[in-house]
Amino acid sequence: MNLQDQKNLFDIPEGIHYLNTASLSASFKAIEEAGIKAVKEKSKPYLIPTTDFFDPVIKLKKLFAQLINTDDYNRIANIPSVSYGLSTVANNIKLNKGDEIVLIEEQFPSNYYVWEKLARKYKGVIKIIKQPTSRENRGKLWNEEILNSINDKTAFIALGNIHWTNGTIFDLKAIRKKTRNHNALLIVDGSQSIGAMEFSIKEIEPDALICAGYKWLFGPYGCGYAYFGPYFDNGNPIEENWSNRFNSENLSHLVNYESKYKPLANRYSVGEHASFIYVQMQIAALEQIIDWTPKAIQEYCKEITTYFVKTLSENGCEIEDSDTRANHLFGVKIPESIDKDALKETLLKNNVYVSFRGNYIRVSCHLFNTSDDLRVLSDCILNKSL
Repeated sequence: MNLQDQKNLFDIPEGIHYLNTASLSASFKAIEEAGIKAVKEKSKPYLIPTTDFFDPVIKLKKLFAQLINTDDYNRIANIPSVSYGLSTVANNIKLNKGDEIVLIEEQFPSNYYVWEKLARKYKGVIKIIKQPTSRENRGKLWNEEILNSINDKTAFIALGNIHWTNGTIFDLKAIRKKTRNHNALLIVDGSQSIGAMEFSIKEIEPDALICAGYKWLFGPYGCGYAYFGPYFDNGNPIEENWSNRFNSENLSHLVNYESKYKPLANRYSVGEHASFIYVQMQIAALEQIIDWTPKAIQEYCKEITTYFVKTLSENGCEIEDSDTRANHLFGVKIPESIDKDALKETLLKNNVYVSFRGNYIRVSCHLFNTSDDLRVLSDCILNKSL
């Protein structure tokens, strides 16, 4: 499927160069309309049927299950944030003294603090795998070092499908194989990849996949998704809410307290996850992403960024090799001779929106972008007249 730019589906004015989906996605019009419709429905609560506490949630879970290629939507939990999902994971892991938790250098804070706390609780050890300093084959070497770090002391490894600042792709299939050989868990943060890159639960078989919903999944801020594999089937949720129990659909019998949870990951969904407004917006978002397909999104992003990457690489900027990084998100390490503060002012003046993360300018594009957005960014970095 070859996609053309989809800018007509968004409400982004001409002259705005928004290259920051990795921070916060722009809603396309169908999401906005779904949200407005749901807001208006809340004004007449007497018209909202009790089935709306359950049926739209099931529809949403089925859509996300389809997106990540898993057959059972009951393995999907609705969560409000990545930190909530990772805390749920941590709540169901016990370590032995000296057990190792493998992390990647400069992970997103939510994917560090929770493990630091867990390690402190059980006197475990955090092992951080640093990015190689070599410019050549950096992604390949980093993956090799990750694999070499997994051993019989490893309790689990927690990482993103890609690095959140420079886009390096981690070989989850190989990592999964190595963790199985050492009875270790694989916890994946898919916030910067799910929806924009192909991902298959059947292929990778992670023990948990946690995703923010407001980036590449185009949901509102404050929503997310989690997949929990068999390891967590009988675990303990971090809260108890009525709708996660068996027979909760029978509202007239809620005081007939039920000890059993609904099957599999349903126990881990956050309270009030039937949020009438959010769920409708999320459904509209996932339906469109599935129609576009993550594969086609990757291909489109590669097409519009190829010349940009070539130009900057030839002018002293460092960008990960194309075969070991994502196309929708990647980092540009600019030469030290470039004044970052002056560059930020230039970008703002020219309505270019990117993120500065560590030593990188993080570029994250989508179907509403064109090669012209990348050209303007390139001219700003190289201090060309605009």
